[in-house]
Amino acid sequence: MGGGHVEAARRLLAAELAAELPEHELALAARDLVARLGEPERLLELVTELAAGAGDPEHCARLSYRHVLGFDKLLLIDGGPRHMLRAHLWHPGRGGIGKEDIHNHRSPLASCVVRGRLAMELYETADGDGDLTTARYQESLAAGSAHWRLAPAGPARLRLTHAARIAAGSAYALPAHTLHRAWCDTEGPTVTLFLETGSERRRHTDVFTAAGPHPDAVPKVPLAVPEYLDALDGLGELLRAGTG
Repeated sequence: MGGGHVEAARRLLAAELAAELPEHELALAARDLVARLGEPERLLELVTELAAGAGDPEHCARLSYRHVLGFDKLLLIDGGPRHMLRAHLWHPGRGGIGKEDIHNHRSPLASCVVRGRLAMELYETADGDGDLTTARYQESLAAGSAHWRLAPAGPARLRLTHAARIAAGSAYALPAHTLHRAWCDTEGPTVTLFLETGSERRRHTDVFTAAGPHPDAVPKVPLAVPEYLDALDGLGELLRAGTG
């Protein structure tokens, strides 16, 4: 079942991200786009339609879950291999197995903070003189289940290059290889709109942890459709509270 706001967002994403752009240009285009879609009233209209069953709730629920980094990841629009639009709901003090992990992504990304605030740190690898001693893993998706697989890749040292607090109304973009970590920086929930882009995706990501060894595999448990719709309802209530 379609909806006017869902279809409008789908058409906008397809039109703006149709061209094959260099990674940095793609990331900047995605940042501008997610800032537009992340305007609170506009996002509320989209989420309200999705919570009422517009789009494809069965498909979106299968690709929505609680992430190992400690936030709820809700798929809003699946654009196939070129882009995926998600809402991330961050809860203060709630973390997962990898909540302190530094990582990168399979493709360029852009995100807009819609409500609350994120803290973010950027890192680079360092040869012997880094600030942080970590264990490195290569993360990939298990065939058939899409669970996270973590293969140890030895010790590594990292150097902090940038730290920021990203307030509501701000958008940012990161190339796929950029090492970073982010967390909720407020007493209440933080909402971000997250856009994955690019037709070519890396087969694995790099994960660095200083918190001790990780298990070889971490299950990815999808939401049932009622759970997904309830989560969208809750997201809508947060957005209404912020726009009222």
